[in-house]
Amino acid sequence: MEYDQWICWREQERDGKPTKVPITPGRGEFASATDAQTWTSFEDALAGAESRDADGIGFVFTEDDPFVGVDLDDCRDRDTGAVAETAADITDRLDSYTERSPSGTGFHVLIRGELPDGRNRKGTIEMYDTARFFTVTGEHVTETPSRIATRQDALDALHREYVQEDPVEQTHKTGGDAPARESAQDSALDDQELLEKAKNARNGEKFERLWNGNTLGYESHSEADMALCALLAFWTGGDAKQMDHLFRQSGLMREKWDDVHYAEGSTYGEKTIERAIAGTSEFYEPAAAQSQETEDDVQGHNGASAPSRGQRAQPYLSEKNQLLKERVTELEGLLAQKNDRINTLESTVRELQETLAERESGEQRSDQGDIGDAGDAASGDVEESESATQTVWTRTKRFFADDE
Repeated sequence: MEYDQWICWREQERDGKPTKVPITPGRGEFASATDAQTWTSFEDALAGAESRDADGIGFVFTEDDPFVGVDLDDCRDRDTGAVAETAADITDRLDSYTERSPSGTGFHVLIRGELPDGRNRKGTIEMYDTARFFTVTGEHVTETPSRIATRQDALDALHREYVQEDPVEQTHKTGGDAPARESAQDSALDDQELLEKAKNARNGEKFERLWNGNTLGYESHSEADMALCALLAFWTGGDAKQMDHLFRQSGLMREKWDDVHYAEGSTYGEKTIERAIAGTSEFYEPAAAQSQETEDDVQGHNGASAPSRGQRAQPYLSEKNQLLKERVTELEGLLAQKNDRINTLESTVRELQETLAERESGEQRSDQGDIGDAGDAASGDVEESESATQTVWTRTKRFFADDE
């Protein structure tokens, strides 16, 4: 079975740092790891990347596939190839297909299994199995297996050792004798259901803008973080763990989220979630017949009511127009480059034709034969190179088949 869960990605700068933005192949629009309408086949994604409309391709993890991705950042020296001890331990124990990340300084390990409950990120180690896309480079690490293996036991052990927060750590952060209760009430919604409801609510435009990382209308990125967390607090029923899990999938996620900003050891993200829950007076209750007004009147951390439909639409349309203008400018620039390239190639062809005509009139047939032999050799080299590239991607595609 093949999984049509492929997208393209383009690198853009956000908050002064390069960010990989998901793109729908062939359309150039923003893709989403939770919207299957923006995904496509492996072949279409690869064609989109090769057309230079994107910088690479990626695979979207869902609940319907058996894959788990382990992302190891900043663990490899790009020049020497030296690997950090922790990353070496993880790749050795998972013993499954591993490839270098686009930057060349990290590893992506793919396995078959199910991600354990709890947090999915700590430091430079991240684990995902749903609602997230992984860049795929095809740059296989030769010391690892050439197939995606089932490694549930190893995944459980590594998650417990390297990622999962232990009771002692949790007790230290909450200042109590036992782990603090993390949710005001159970939302009973999985991530996919929650996102669909939030985006389709009457204030869904606001949620989707924040979810996509749009800080338009907010004085700072931190204020936008709090606004999204306030909405997540409502929809998750105040479940801090689910709020953190979801926020990490949003476009607002940045490294600051895990920075320790407080004397008792709390991170910026933990404190933002804590304040959002404390400032939320109403929570979504699936079992109750909530009125549409309740969903529409979800309040932010400052207690202000949701803006009117016209107020909500204006910044969204302004941003969309700006994105379209940027895209048109980008395409015009690309077209100009291609036209310049065409003109250069046409000039080169004319020069070659003139040179060939001179040789045909002034050289012996044997010399012409030598030229033909050299041309055949060059053509063979090109065909061999193209064949090698096709082999890499053919093998990469096969890794995502449903059989081992």
